[in-house]
Amino acid sequence: MSVALSVWSVRVHGGERRWRRWEAEFTCPCCGEGWARDELQEALSMLPPKAAAALRVQVERLDQVLLGRTHHDPAADPELAWWHRRC
Repeated sequence: MSVALSVWSVRVHGGERRWRRWEAEFTCPCCGEGWARDELQEALSMLPPKAAAALRVQVERLDQVLLGRTHHDPAADPELAWWHRRC
């Protein structure tokens, strides 16, 4: 979980003005876009309430950064998680 949080933070903050989908990929091409955020979402649903609340604060801060640096992709599959529908 700490690796996923670290990877998501690096990807969200990125080095340029706009976040790119490929930046959300982990080091392995089979992990796909948003791997770290997917892992964090799973952890949030599985952790005990107190631990989930603490993690949720950190994840929501990163999510706000991502939302501010990207926009909704209307061509994206609506079945995907919201972070997969940003560009």
